[in-house]
Amino acid sequence: MHVELGTRSYPILIGAGLIARAELFREHLKARDVLIVSDTTVAPLYLGSLKASLGGKRIVEVILPDGEAHKTLPNVSRVLDILVANRFARDCAILALGGGVIGDLAGFVAACYQRGVNFVQVPTTLLAQVDSAVGGKTGVNHPGGKNLIGAFHQPVLVVSDTQTLATLPARELRAGLAEVIKYGLIFDAAFFAWLEAHLEQLLTADREALTHVIRRSCEIKAAIVGRDERELAERALLNLGHTFGHALESATSYKEYLHGEAVGAGLVMAAAMSRECAFLAPEAYERVHRLIERAGLPTRARSVTPDAAFEHMRIDKKVLGGRLRFVLLRGIGEAFVTADYPAPALSRTLAAHCGGVS
Repeated sequence: MHVELGTRSYPILIGAGLIARAELFREHLKARDVLIVSDTTVAPLYLGSLKASLGGKRIVEVILPDGEAHKTLPNVSRVLDILVANRFARDCAILALGGGVIGDLAGFVAACYQRGVNFVQVPTTLLAQVDSAVGGKTGVNHPGGKNLIGAFHQPVLVVSDTQTLATLPARELRAGLAEVIKYGLIFDAAFFAWLEAHLEQLLTADREALTHVIRRSCEIKAAIVGRDERELAERALLNLGHTFGHALESATSYKEYLHGEAVGAGLVMAAAMSRECAFLAPEAYERVHRLIERAGLPTRARSVTPDAAFEHMRIDKKVLGGRLRFVLLRGIGEAFVTADYPAPALSRTLAAHCGGVS
């Protein structure tokens, strides 16, 4: 499929064994010089195969430590130093081989280096394949908040090799499902119902089921990005659960939760706040809570106090005019953005889901 952005449109390729398909890279990646950015977990598994598919190009690699805690400006500087030291010109390409952390960081480097160079996403986690590798959001974390430093910079190609999910730890697979569930909650009630019926297949990494959710998630996101690339309106809906989730990540210094785990808890909290505001029926909230719980994702944050969560939410990117906006739900498949909510609804939500409650 394609993300339609005029002259910056690009394909998303989904299938098993794509990393080993040299002809795909020959067709879509014309750069002679390629910097591959990966991490210590993914590189031993797939870097060799990827380099073989890029035969004939000058390849330089940089391997970063694994984990959200390493999505930082010092590591951006490290990658930029390597580009400069190897005299990469504006016609080079940066290729991200890994999950969301590597994709976000490498994409930000590509946006900055010589004011923008070509960028390829080769996502190897479910979360990256369904969400972060598509849409051009790049960036790094700051101790004060998640993804506060970044840029919009679209890739020229996304290669989602579903075979890489066979080596994905169960915890990472569950984390990716949070973003999949998010798409059903925001736009597609029928997809949410499909997830309720087929969750066990997904948890056992059934390839057909995973391919279906990757494709459907990408269809939804590609359509939205094509209409609202820079999050001026509709794209903000993709942040359902993320205002809460980002606060949990930053409050724990990015060390306790995987991104998808924090989003899972955030989805429950967004549904709970929607119920508190009388936007969402109690039975719909129960469906959200039950599916997140069945997916093995957290539904609350015991180690983060309500006050700490709120303080980190105040620096969220969705704060405008001093008012914190939320993506909330009117029903399964029906989300909206609002800054018009009773303050006690937020306080009750945080009190019920943060700080060691049972």
